[in-house]
Amino acid sequence: MEKTLDQIEVKKSVKVLKIGGEGRIRHHLFDLGVTPGVEIYVRKVAPLGDPVEVTIRGYELTLRKSEAQLISVKEVEE
Repeated sequence: MEKTLDQIEVKKSVKVLKIGGEGRIRHHLFDLGVTPGVEIYVRKVAPLGDPVEVTIRGYELTLRKSEAQLISVKEVEE
């Protein structure tokens, strides 16, 4: 089932399906290493859901909720 990254529970791994958005924000996410096919582990989510802390490509990354909403993912079966 396809969801966006901001909808994923803490301590879950997901695989990126596609990146939404346009222009600058889309290029920014690609520059951060968020590309289709990459696996992301959700480490922490702030109490109000913003920001979201993830591990991607071996490093920790903090994303705004608005950025996480642009990333379509599917949960990785454990």
